[in-house]
Amino acid sequence: MRGNAPLHDVAHLGSVELYTPKPERSLWYFRDLLGMEPVHESGLSVYLRGYGDYATSTLKLTTAQDAGVGVISWRAASPEALERRAAAITAAGLAIGWTNGDYGRGRSFRFRDPDGHVMEVYYEEQKFVAPPELHSNLKNLPQKYTGRGVGVRRVDHLALLANDVEPNRKFATELLGFQLREQVRYDRGTKEIGSWMSPTAIHHQLAYVMDVKGGRGRLHHFSMWVDNRDDVLRAADILTENGIFIEAGPSKHNNSQGFYLYSYEPGGNRVEVYSGSYLVTAPDWEPVTWNEEERGTGTYWGATLPDSFIEYGTPDVKGSASSKVPEHLKDAIASLS
Repeated sequence: MRGNAPLHDVAHLGSVELYTPKPERSLWYFRDLLGMEPVHESGLSVYLRGYGDYATSTLKLTTAQDAGVGVISWRAASPEALERRAAAITAAGLAIGWTNGDYGRGRSFRFRDPDGHVMEVYYEEQKFVAPPELHSNLKNLPQKYTGRGVGVRRVDHLALLANDVEPNRKFATELLGFQLREQVRYDRGTKEIGSWMSPTAIHHQLAYVMDVKGGRGRLHHFSMWVDNRDDVLRAADILTENGIFIEAGPSKHNNSQGFYLYSYEPGGNRVEVYSGSYLVTAPDWEPVTWNEEERGTGTYWGATLPDSFIEYGTPDVKGSASSKVPEHLKDAIASLS
């Protein structure tokens, strides 16, 4: 923060890299079932986009031994903002260093959050220019709606598992300038087990949730946006007909008010198809805090989230939840979105 003024150096979530041990099947899931468009291949990676994404690419699938999250990329608001964040992150001791960028992006400053997730900030970005077969008659739509599969419009958010939520939340709010939207605190407010933040009016583009297995640098889920609830219901049909395991939903969260469906892509990563939620435009927004009684199951209506929702993340950690986590907190974390 600069004095009492909000920090707006990060514009929005730019791109997410997912690791997959089953690259061909993962590509099939995102391309044929979710309807994303492949735009580039390089080495062990394939780059994709939703039809409403303005950047050339917003998802990078990379072949790896284990599933999980690779580099999480945030676009800076300006070249000067990029330099300011690089300096601040370096001063905090979290820097990895500068890179020459990636497909569709210019130089990037790479770093780690306190839990070890790899992130980067960049500014230069290549806008998507549709080839003739993908050109939309709408001048304000970067790519036509192809009608393939679910037809996800854009990348929405991701949720990361963290050994300790509080320092990661402070990192995101104080160093990156994200606004805290909602959080869950238990034990009379002394234990922070989940926080939802965003640099934009979108309810959250980043969430941190307590990792009950004591891991570090793990992914809980990656989320794609569709326009309405009917699209989420249609996604359930499409995924089920194609043998994809649906873990939870369609249901409605109390936190975020989002309408959701969680499935596992073939490589093992949890993917959410998401709609609803609400926007935050008020500059004096006061974060919403939930306690044990108010939180309930984390579902406003619909089936209770299963045990796997607390136990599973990528890369997977074998064994049961850490003995360091009290039983009542394990139950609480199982309700988080």
